Amino acid sequence: MASPSWLQALLNPNKNWFAKQHMKTVSQRLRNYGLRFEDLYDPKEDLDIKEALDRLPREIVDARNQRLKRAMDLSMKHEYLPQDLQALQTPFRSYLKDMLALVSTSSN
Repeated sequence: MASPSWLQALLNPNKNWFAKQHMKTVSQRLRNYGLRFEDLYDPKEDLDIKEALDRLPREIVDARNQRLKRAMDLSMKHEYLPQDLQALQTPFRSYLKDMLALVSTSSN
């Protein structure tokens, strides 16, 4: 079911200043630890995410696990990534969306 157009406009960072500020804040927090937004998805909470991760190439899953380990290490040390490495991060670059869409449609 498609969401109403007013809801899409409300959540669209290109149309809503508050959504844009929220996205900017989330992006900076993810950059601090070198994470991508999709790294936050928990495969134990959603079986579609688990299945999508199982279907991805091993090197993509390994890179995800490395980002998560690095983020936990930095968090435990109460540190952030150095600024030069933060600048290289791509927090909203997707690696899971296409596979998740494929898994979701096949499970329905």
